[in-house]
Amino acid sequence: MQTNSSIYGTLAVLSGSGNPALAQVIAAELGIELRPVNITVFSNENIFMQLEESVRSQDVFIIQPTCSPVNYNIMELLIMIDTVKRASAGRITAVVPFYSYARSDKKDQPRVPITARLIADLICAAGADRFMVVDLHAGQIQGFFNIPGDEITAFPLICRYLLLKQIPNLVVVAADLGFAKKARNIAEILHAPVAFIEKRRRGTSTECLSVIGDVAGMNAVIVDDEVDRGGTVAGAARILREAGALDVYAAFVHATFSEGAVQRLVEANFKEIICTDTEPIPPVKTLPNMTVISVGPMIAQVIHAVHTGLSVGETLTQYASTY
Repeated sequence: MQTNSSIYGTLAVLSGSGNPALAQVIAAELGIELRPVNITVFSNENIFMQLEESVRSQDVFIIQPTCSPVNYNIMELLIMIDTVKRASAGRITAVVPFYSYARSDKKDQPRVPITARLIADLICAAGADRFMVVDLHAGQIQGFFNIPGDEITAFPLICRYLLLKQIPNLVVVAADLGFAKKARNIAEILHAPVAFIEKRRRGTSTECLSVIGDVAGMNAVIVDDEVDRGGTVAGAARILREAGALDVYAAFVHATFSEGAVQRLVEANFKEIICTDTEPIPPVKTLPNMTVISVGPMIAQVIHAVHTGLSVGETLTQYASTY
């Protein structure tokens, strides 16, 4: 991929320690090397950072999902932005494939924070000029930023994979009613009917109650943006089988997999689990029936478009049609 200089200078891509493998894929797709960064954590847990090359007047993209360890990775991202800013970068874009605290996006109880807004404020205050994220839990989080940015979705990649599998009698199932609109869009791409799981949230746990729609005698793919503890998709799989579904698939973007999630996914006995690499998935959390689709090439295309001043929307449409 040709990466000519823009008005913001030469393209430079840096990576934090959140997901270096994904950053390597992005850099390789762009045909450049990751800029070396020296990151040291002192015995008092303070983070020290130094760039090993100049980024003066350059167009800098920092790849750093705020996945586990969440609070460390957030702080590392903020420090990296500040480091690059003080090194006189021409423009700084925070590329956050996984945006943590996204579920804390509103005051739905008395005396609670809106942490998703706080994280956006911190990224802006640190000195980022732009942001880039993948499949936010709620689209309105984009409005928390006071800088330009792009939310890109990995579901066209997942849909393309499912289309190539040619699963017969497929029905798309929203993991909960909050994902209904996106599930309808996915079902339209897959030329499949749609169904919905009704669930009730109790604190940090969820209870799946029933399925809305016809799934008897059909192969079901449960779609969601993130699997954290795995309770929602595991419960949905159980409800679907009780309603007469045949093979059950799970398809989602962010594989957070908190403690106990892998065991729940194993017990749910999915035909296949399809996710992406917005977060690193260590071998201990990788299952034999899991397919991981890399978002690296897609993010690289968007970075190239932003760097050269092309339309991000047209770039994503073209990429999805040729993927």
